[in-house]
Amino acid sequence: MVKRINEPEGCLSRLRSILETLRDAERRAAEFILQQPHEIIHLPISELAERCGASEATIFRLCRRLGFSGYQGMKISLARDLVEPLALIHEEVTERDSPWDVAQKVFQSSMRSLADTLKVLSPTELERAASALSRARKVEFYGVGGSGIVALDAMHKFMRTGLLCAAYTDSHLQVMSAALLGPEDVAVGISHSGSSKDVVQALEVARKAGATTVAITNKARSPIVKVADIVLCTTSAETGFRTEAMASRLCQLAIIDSLFVAVGLARKDATLASVQRVREAIALKRY
Repeated sequence: MVKRINEPEGCLSRLRSILETLRDAERRAAEFILQQPHEIIHLPISELAERCGASEATIFRLCRRLGFSGYQGMKISLARDLVEPLALIHEEVTERDSPWDVAQKVFQSSMRSLADTLKVLSPTELERAASALSRARKVEFYGVGGSGIVALDAMHKFMRTGLLCAAYTDSHLQVMSAALLGPEDVAVGISHSGSSKDVVQALEVARKAGATTVAITNKARSPIVKVADIVLCTTSAETGFRTEAMASRLCQLAIIDSLFVAVGLARKDATLASVQRVREAIALKRY
């Protein structure tokens, strides 16, 4: 009996997420696949290699890098991508669109970004992050700009787990607090570009202090990845008036929510007790 291999989903999303990390022949192959996806599913590996100026070994290596068993596995995943519901296909916003039209397109774009991020998110890295957070003495979140808002939201949620946590959006406070962390602590840096100097420096300081560092970023090849023990990648596309970072923010929040729930389950008793105490405290603020 032949063992059936379940290939991962999201071939195109996976390609986009690693495109910047590829070099020479691998990059040419990836770009060709992204530009001609409908044609690829009918091409044997030898013809694809010839048309993009790469060897068959390079194509196979690219497929494995994407998480597939081989070229055939990649084509199966690619074929799935090409028959996705039309409702999720991106549409550009135009001046003729009504507010309702805009809302539909923005919602569809958001759903697509979330679905694509789920496809490229590493289950192993997510599990490592959840495990580190659930065992931490203290958790700190760093971000600036839009990512700073996500960092504050993360602190707001993780307070309910009973963990000692903080969020910093000021660059000086980030490095000051990071320097005081230790081996039992976790520092989470959030940066869409992965190139925010303040956040990268804060994670670097935290790492030197012995803390476990986690990066949430849209760029698999960026400075923040070099100072992170664990990397959680989002994926999103820029669309007209809606910037790439806007869509990425929703994906960042979804990852934070996933980690919060996972940590809450791992620390069930402490989380339930903390949630109750928080509810009682907040009740004092309501009429």
